[in-house]
Amino acid sequence: MSPREKKLLTFFGIAGFAVINFLGIGFYKTKRIEVTNQQNQARQKLETAKNFSASREQVTDQMDWLAAHEPQPSANQDVQTQLQQLTEREARSTGLTIKTQKPLPTDATAGHYYHRAKIQITVTGTEEALYRWFDHLNMPDNFRIASQIRISPNAQDDTKIDCTATIEQWFVPPPSA
Repeated sequence: MSPREKKLLTFFGIAGFAVINFLGIGFYKTKRIEVTNQQNQARQKLETAKNFSASREQVTDQMDWLAAHEPQPSANQDVQTQLQQLTEREARSTGLTIKTQKPLPTDATAGHYYHRAKIQITVTGTEEALYRWFDHLNMPDNFRIASQIRISPNAQDDTKIDCTATIEQWFVPPPSA
């Protein structure tokens, strides 16, 4: 082999080595970026998992309470009737006079697990009786509240209060057949 051929072969060898190194460095950088991105995604997933774990610990007590107090599935009409009877009975037992009562449409939004039966009732009586009545109606264990309360003085008797309240009862509807 002549010295020119040796130089040419050496030149091609060095050029090939340089090209391979440039390609290798580019491939290495691409892989490094990819691995760094995967590592960052893994860190984010770990943080998300830690946050979920922490939030689960915060609501575990609430989930346990809900499991212990979950109402039995009931039909809308049954819950509405029971709620109306309860509000009447409690109003009379605390010394309130019922002026009007009106069942309101049930909040039965599709996709929601709980539905709400509502009744609007207007009563009149003393302040003490009214507070006792609300105390008997607002029962978180029974999924029942007085959601809207409008109080005004009675026009005929200064010792009495007129109150219009919306009483709501959450319930689980029966499963669809």
